[in-house]
Amino acid sequence: MSQTAIEFQNVTKQFDNAALPSVDQVSLTIEEGEFITILGSSGSGKTTLLKMVNRLYEPTGGKIFLFGEDISTVDVVKVRRRIGYVIQQIGLFPHMTIADNISVVPKLLNWDKKQTDERVDELLNLVGLLPLEFKHRYPSQLSGGQQQRVGLARALAVNPKIMLLDEPFGAIDAITRMKLQDELLRIHGGLKRTFLFVTHDINEAFKLGSRVIVMDEGTVRQFDTPARIVKNPADDFVASLIQSAREQEEFWRMTID
Repeated sequence: MSQTAIEFQNVTKQFDNAALPSVDQVSLTIEEGEFITILGSSGSGKTTLLKMVNRLYEPTGGKIFLFGEDISTVDVVKVRRRIGYVIQQIGLFPHMTIADNISVVPKLLNWDKKQTDERVDELLNLVGLLPLEFKHRYPSQLSGGQQQRVGLARALAVNPKIMLLDEPFGAIDAITRMKLQDELLRIHGGLKRTFLFVTHDINEAFKLGSRVIVMDEGTVRQFDTPARIVKNPADDFVASLIQSAREQEEFWRMTID
């Protein structure tokens, strides 16, 4: 029986000098092991919602619970060490080898060298990079797609129960992006961890998400499976997203024909 991994209770985030909240009274529940995508355009509140889970932003109102624990009552460093976090910019340390980049948090947690080395090799294999070929390289010696794989490996280093991914494939070419999407689905299927993935791409959101949070102007317009969203859009905004995706499909169909 699954348990609730993340719960938002009336969560609001109002930035100083902003006319409207970036996130406005969001309440929803995510079960352990789900792959949740958050879909929305720039300014919709999707990244703000994500960043409140690991307390990069603090809510103005409401509460967030991880496995039943109110995260506002937990030391912020402890919260972040329990969560994997991957961003578009990757953020690898250029002066450190790939192995050292992946082992940053295990070393902070005083893992012994043997355990750390074994974990680095395990994670490189998991993300499709041969350890002997890659672990002694530096980030500048890797392609963008390979660097993103290393960023994912680093986020998984201490086996977090929750992974936050903020448009991690946004700066990667279309072919590599599709390969990384497939790889991420494979990894999630093997780990059975809870993934929360932000994207502005409807095709990516619907391909990856077991359920999709559709956001606009700080509010959740719909939270459901891709199939149910397509079949029964909750409002005109969601319907317009579906229509835009269908028009793209029609364009390619017409081009091929």
